[in-house]
Amino acid sequence: MVRATNGPAKLARHKRVLKAAKGFRGGRSKLYRTAKVAVMRAGRYAYRDRRVRKRQMRRLWIVRLNAAARARGLRYSMLVYGLLKAKVELDRKQLSEMAINDAAAFDAVCEQAKAALAAP
Repeated sequence: MVRATNGPAKLARHKRVLKAAKGFRGGRSKLYRTAKVAVMRAGRYAYRDRRVRKRQMRRLWIVRLNAAARARGLRYSMLVYGLLKAKVELDRKQLSEMAINDAAAFDAVCEQAKAALAAP
């Protein structure tokens, strides 16, 4: 009796992995075993770095806000604390975009923060 193999599924699995490894260099895109390891590793990095990208963007917004706030006589931490006291609900992304693209509006927000800090 002939041994039954899982030929079609195996071929599909190999094709799927090699397709995902397209663009990799050398055996990583040609050899199934090597490609499988490379694709798994790439997937782990992609998963991790989707979260890292969010952290990096927040750090960038904070750096931009600190620079913009210091140009207006405030530190970043005092700006954020003043906005919290003034009950201004703008997140760091919106504030950063405002500081870059709409200086007049950012000036008004900074004035609100200063006023809230000065109030008892």
